[in-house]
Order: sequence, then C-alpha cells, then structure tokens
Amino acid sequence: MASDLILVTGGGGFIGGHLVADLLKKGHRVRAVDHKPLDQWWQQFPEAESWSANLELLGECQRAVQGVAQVYNLAADMGGMGFIEHNKALCMLSVLINTHMLMAAREAGVKKVFFSSSACVYAAGKQTDPNVTALKEADAYPAMPEDGYGWEKLFSERMCRHFWEDFKLETRIVRYHNVYGPKGTWKGGREKAPAAVCRKVAQAKVSGVHEIEIWGDGKQTRSFQYIADCVHGSQLIMASDVREPINLGSDELVTINQLVDIAEDIAGVRLKRNYNLSAPKGVNGRNSDNTLIKARLGWAPPTRLRDGLEQTYRWIYDQIVTDAPCPTY
Repeated sequence: MASDLILVTGGGGFIGGHLVADLLKKGHRVRAVDHKPLDQWWQQFPEAESWSANLELLGECQRAVQGVAQVYNLAADMGGMGFIEHNKALCMLSVLINTHMLMAAREAGVKKVFFSSSACVYAAGKQTDPNVTALKEADAYPAMPEDGYGWEKLFSERMCRHFWEDFKLETRIVRYHNVYGPKGTWKGGREKAPAAVCRKVAQAKVSGVHEIEIWGDGKQTRSFQYIADCVHGSQLIMASDVREPINLGSDELVTINQLVDIAEDIAGVRLKRNYNLSAPKGVNGRNSDNTLIKARLGWAPPTRLRDGLEQTYRWIYDQIVTDAPCPTY
C-alpha cells in the first residue's frame, strides 16, 4: 500500500480522471484538483481529496502541493483542433499553471513533477506530408510548433528542464499524441477527432440521416492513443529515470478517412461524406516515433485503434441515446 500523497492537476478532466482512478486502484493516496466545478468533473471518487481551484494562481498551487510527494500536472486550457486554432491566447495562458506549479513544488519539497506536453510542440515543417516520417523527440527543434498551444507546451518543457538543472527538481516531460477513449469530451467544440467522428457517426445512425461532415479533405494523417495506454505509460515514465522529453503515443498511422471507415464499421452504417475544406484541420501528417520509449522502457502503447475506438464509440452512442450531459471543458 502506497502512502505518499499524489497530486493530479486537471483531475476533473478526461486523462486526469482516468489517472486518478488507476492510482486509487493501486492503493495510492490522491488529491485531484481542477478548475471546473465538481459537478462538471468527468469522474469523481470518494476515496480521493477533490477540490476546485484556479491553478493559474500561485497561491492555489501552493495550497494544492502541501504534503504532496509527486505531481502529475495535466491541467491546461485546451481542446481539439477547432478549439486551439481559435483560442491561442487562452491556450498560452496555461503557462501560468505550469510556472506556478513548478515554483510551488520546489518550495514545498515535492520529489517529482510530471508535465504533460504535446505532439503540438513538433516543428510544422516536418508535418507537411500525409505520408509523414514519424516524429522523433529531436524533431521539436529548430522550433516552429503549433501556434499558441504548441508554443506554450514547448516553453513549459524548457522550464521543467531548467528547474532540474538549476534546482534539482525531478521533472518528467511527456509528449502526448492524440489521446482518446470513453469518459471524455465528445461535443461542444473542445472534443478531439476520434470523439468527434464517433459522435457524428452515432448521431447519423440514431437519426437515420446517413451523412457526415469531415474537416479538411480526410487525407490528413494522425495516430491515436487509447486512454488506458496513456495512463499506464505516464506512470511508467514517472517511475523511470528519463528526464528528457519523450513521446507517448501510438505509431499506428491512419488518415481521417480511415478513422471514419473504422467508426462506420463499428456502427454498421455507411455515410455520405461532406468535406468542409474551410474548417480547421491542423497539420497534414503527424505520427509518433516510439524508438526512444521502447529503448528506455521496453514498452510502447499496444492497443489497436479498432479495439480502442469500439469502446469509445459504444460509450458515446450511449451518451447520445440517453441524452447525457457533456461538460463543455
């Protein structure tokens, strides 16, 4: 039975909720903190300390880290491509969370801080072709990340590095690639591609209107990581001696059209595809190079997209038919 208290920021969100659940299952003491009111959290657990706080404020970070041994810093103002392309300033303000959390953790003697970075840090010039060469960690430089959100993540990575170099605060920097799964945002503008596609396919099936809007031409490529792999990999990296940034993502590359194919197959429908070429679509191609994580941890995310997407689709379908609420952030 673990005794050290673990703080999960963003604990009311998608990844944070799943991480809290897994840490509790393993016997850890957990404090979950999120900006959202408690009644808008995706998952709540009576065994965890849970409270709402604005972690952009230094004082709230100082309060959150009291008595804490480790921090998983997942808190950020973010969403899918439709959100981050239109809210660059809001995304960049998350740097306040990361700055103040590092300062508070150092002051409080926290042993280790995990920072959830993103594949959006990678240089745009390396993501212009759908037949993209998988992105290795060195490809973040020379720097030209996703405007707004990507710059904030890359800057915060450097802060983590320098807090280790200057103050010997142990940090772990993990670049998440497109995490998906049940119990996360699936409508409202902040959802990511797998959830959006599952929602659109499920709505078409329920309504009988067998059409779907696809952002872009559908030829852009991505890899998508199932939530259980993300949670497991995050804890492996936290427990490791890997201080440099490291990818955590699937290397199963698919086009958005292929993602729709899979969702249609799961739902048992075929839809007319309407391509919205003026909608945000992000880079043309992005995939995770898992050479480093395999070398350092002897592991990489194993879940096939078809298997994870089926779990995600079934959950979103149930939300639609039961008219379940979906927090907007």
